[in-house]
Amino acid sequence: MMTVSWGEMWRVFGRIGLLSFGGPAAQIAVMHRELVEERPWLDEDAFLRGLSFCMLLPGPEAMQLCTYTGWRLRGFLGGLLAGLLFVLPGALVIGFLVWLYAAFGTLPTVQSAFLGIKGAVVVIVLQALWRLSNKALKGRTDYLLAGFGFVALFVFSLPFPLVILGAGLFGLLRLPSTAHDTTPNPSINPANPSLPTFLRTVAIWGGLWLLPLLTLSLVGAEFLAGIGWFFAKLAVVTFGGAYAVLAYMSQTVVEQHQWISAGEMIDGLGLAETTPGPLILVTQFVAMLAGLKEGGTTLFLAAGATALWATFMPCFLWIFAAAPYVERLAALPRLGAALKAITATVVGVILNLTVWFALHVVFLEVTVLDQAVLALPWPEWQSLDRAALLLVLLAPVVAYLLRGHLFGLLTVMAMAGVLAPVVLAGL
Repeated sequence: MMTVSWGEMWRVFGRIGLLSFGGPAAQIAVMHRELVEERPWLDEDAFLRGLSFCMLLPGPEAMQLCTYTGWRLRGFLGGLLAGLLFVLPGALVIGFLVWLYAAFGTLPTVQSAFLGIKGAVVVIVLQALWRLSNKALKGRTDYLLAGFGFVALFVFSLPFPLVILGAGLFGLLRLPSTAHDTTPNPSINPANPSLPTFLRTVAIWGGLWLLPLLTLSLVGAEFLAGIGWFFAKLAVVTFGGAYAVLAYMSQTVVEQHQWISAGEMIDGLGLAETTPGPLILVTQFVAMLAGLKEGGTTLFLAAGATALWATFMPCFLWIFAAAPYVERLAALPRLGAALKAITATVVGVILNLTVWFALHVVFLEVTVLDQAVLALPWPEWQSLDRAALLLVLLAPVVAYLLRGHLFGLLTVMAMAGVLAPVVLAGL
């Protein structure tokens, strides 16, 4: 593994954090472009193993993949830097937008610019999906697994952990009986983690995560403690990314806790989807708006910080505790075969996220066609957003003309988003 300077780490992972629009599929696409295609920091197999590993963990998989790649490049400090740079730009933007939202309500010009960015994101994701599928899918079985992952999630809405578990078991059982777990794969050089190191890592990062929340409870900060423990619980059950628990979270914060209204929750999801960083940053939106209502500016900031801590600290716990075992497990033929099957299935998972995102960009209303065992997302055709469709069709042309300049693509499409309503009004 090559040595990467800290200056390069700051520059590249800072760039990833600033350009991580559009949810996990787009964020994975940006990381693949920056870390595999543009510079030889990771090879394709290592990236895909890391992606499959992070898909197994609770929490935002893209943030955890960023942390994992930073850990591979520069150890614990590299993982910490990469993870923070992935989250902090979006957190700062969300904090500023929550303040504007509380003061002025929705901002049409900002929303139009973000709509243009969404159009660009659809193209970015499709490009990355094409490249990843070419690398991860080697034969008919891999294509079938990818199809299984897509159909299971998109058509039947099966639980994400069940889909991944099924793929892993298939890979585990399909390996020819001539292979033995005791024969390592010579193409992989696994680390040799120890049990004391694992336990020490769990104790340190588990303590860092939970002790501040326990302190809030002990000193009687009931509102902040409630925020912290609720989002800490979400961090543990969020398998398959934020989409898996958005319905539960929305219902709980609106109906049970009554921190914000249903309309405000919808606006928060819209802001989180169109700003850098993981979609689960909507937890920060909820906490800050609730804090502003509860106790003004001080509680506004404290609630946001509490939600961020409760949501993202466990990501570092999972990665730093388990990452040293990824290469070791991949070196064992049976477990490596299970991980390879999961990797192929993950391509279908990303395709599901891509189609889901594209539908929600182009249509204002997407319902679920719930018939018998089916749970198929279905657009309300009359809710077609003409501006969004125009921008999605324009984005490939702009991407071709700019020849892969990602920041330029996002900038041009943001400006196109502002102009699109004016152009359509004149037609």
